[in-house]
Amino acid sequence: MADAPLVLGVETSCDETGIGLVRGETLLFDAIASSVDEHARFGGVVPEVASRAHLEAMVPTIERACREAGVALRDVDAVAVTSGPGLAGALMVGVAAAKALALSLGVPLYGVNHLASHVAVDIVEHGPLPEPTLAMLVSGGHSSLLLVPDVTHDVRSLGSTIDDAAGEAFDKVARVLGLPFPGGPHIDRAAREGQVVIDFPRGLTTGRDVERHRFDFSFSGLKTAVSRWVQAREAAGEPVPVADVAASFQEAVTDVLTRKAVDACRTHGVGHLQIGGGVAANSRLRAMAQERCDAAGLELRVPAPKLCTDNGAMVAALGAQMVLRGRPASDLGIRADSSMPVTEVSV
Repeated sequence: MADAPLVLGVETSCDETGIGLVRGETLLFDAIASSVDEHARFGGVVPEVASRAHLEAMVPTIERACREAGVALRDVDAVAVTSGPGLAGALMVGVAAAKALALSLGVPLYGVNHLASHVAVDIVEHGPLPEPTLAMLVSGGHSSLLLVPDVTHDVRSLGSTIDDAAGEAFDKVARVLGLPFPGGPHIDRAAREGQVVIDFPRGLTTGRDVERHRFDFSFSGLKTAVSRWVQAREAAGEPVPVADVAASFQEAVTDVLTRKAVDACRTHGVGHLQIGGGVAANSRLRAMAQERCDAAGLELRVPAPKLCTDNGAMVAALGAQMVLRGRPASDLGIRADSSMPVTEVSV
């Protein structure tokens, strides 16, 4: 592997400054500086705060990644950076830093898609992706089903969220239940102490919705149903069983996600399901996905939880694949694109 390309990946799409170093298909080190604690008191990510945090963390995080990986910046063969989608200001910080690195080192620059990177990161843990792969990405901003014949240039959208993404719903329900931000880990933890005793709705799974939105997701109605259920209990002067509400809400979300993902695999004749994104760290989602994939005869691939949340390793992994497959590098004039479509793997 000594002659494989060494790629440095830069990720700043939201509130985490990620710097990853990948040589070929081997992850050397992934360094993350998160500003999540700075956003917690606001109950959500504040774009300006995130951008300033990236500025402060960029150089120290690059230095830490190189130090821990045992490499020098002069050893880097290419630089990859998240060009979009994400928060505009946060993306600009990462793109500017990556341009400076590529220019100063005299190496090619690859501006890549955040969502495609979530798919590519599984390569550094489980090896080359089957082609095609069916990927489900679930995070604070995205709930998507993707058909991926080639992660470096051919990613096709089968369905996405039409309102709240899964991670966004977790955050909002956590707020209703009085749990801290970010909501995902706290709901997961609370649900382990509760029972699924409330039949919350499953969006876009019945009637005409199945015909029109077979592979799309909707969690806004579920979020509202949870809020009204809690309000009704409080209005009646009854205690809110937080653990049971968390377990019942989580069950509804994971039921819809896994049901549609397995259906997509069967419909498109794909024998592998890969799950990525921050919500992929949820323990119930992982367990239900494994159960349903086993029942359907599908192979499930899910990266370790630390590789599911935003990180530099995923960007470096996709960049390394770009180099290995001879994909053209980006121009140094590339811009951050906050609404970059998933079908646009690189710019």
